[in-house]
Amino acid sequence: MSGLVCRSMLYMPASNARALEKAATLDTDAIAIDLEDSVDPTVKVRAREAACAAIKSKPYGDRFVVLRLNGFDTQWHTDDLNAACYAKPDAVLLPKVESGDQIKTLASKLAEHGGEQIAVWAMIETPRGITHANDIAAACADHSSNAACCLGNNDLTIAAGMEQGADRCWLVPWMMSLLLACKTHHVHCFDGVFNNFSDQSGFESECIQGAAMGFDGKTLIHPKQIEITNQVFSPSAQTIESAQKIVEAFKQPENQARSAIQIDGAMVERLHLHWAERILLTAQQRTDRST
Repeated sequence: MSGLVCRSMLYMPASNARALEKAATLDTDAIAIDLEDSVDPTVKVRAREAACAAIKSKPYGDRFVVLRLNGFDTQWHTDDLNAACYAKPDAVLLPKVESGDQIKTLASKLAEHGGEQIAVWAMIETPRGITHANDIAAACADHSSNAACCLGNNDLTIAAGMEQGADRCWLVPWMMSLLLACKTHHVHCFDGVFNNFSDQSGFESECIQGAAMGFDGKTLIHPKQIEITNQVFSPSAQTIESAQKIVEAFKQPENQARSAIQIDGAMVERLHLHWAERILLTAQQRTDRST
């Protein structure tokens, strides 16, 4: 089971020194320092050096630090990989993953260079990636208990010739395929980005949709999106209260061996106890993260 508790992951371009510094002050659960799309080819080397310096200096506290690499098929990948093994982020994020073998290859290369403790995360952003999501999620899980997959909705919809739309109705079946794979292998799953960061209402609606679908958190492109994300992807006060009631009820001596009990006129099974315990653990971890 994944030990991750990440509601929000903010992408930060490694070429932007001010952004890397500011990230240490933001209430995001994870930071993705980007060497790929947001970094111009002319400054890739400088960005890589800046990313390593930021990660090694450890200014981000208990935030989960992810380094997004350039892809296998680029001239920068090998140097990015070596940099990751030197800086040792919590995870590396590989773009445009289309098979479980790609994850296995990256994990093997990390191990060869002393980076075996670094988790391997997968960006799923092509139709082939969606098709092979189960194998990808399984490979991520085999390498680390802190495994994750991230929906790359922009690249995915472009590759599919698909309109995203306000309700993402055409994309939802593909998203559910990714979620099914991640839930099967207990892999954390991040919803994709919302491009119009000035549209707070639209962003909140998309967060609510993603949380209802079962995503564990959301990837972000602007600090203005952090607060809403953390609120939506945290258990509500009502949910926490219900979970506490279930846990307390099963603790009673007369209920400890029972498979089902009645609470407030409703039948509650032991499987609900496991759900309740997970909710309370998540709530506690997120409280600890915020304090």
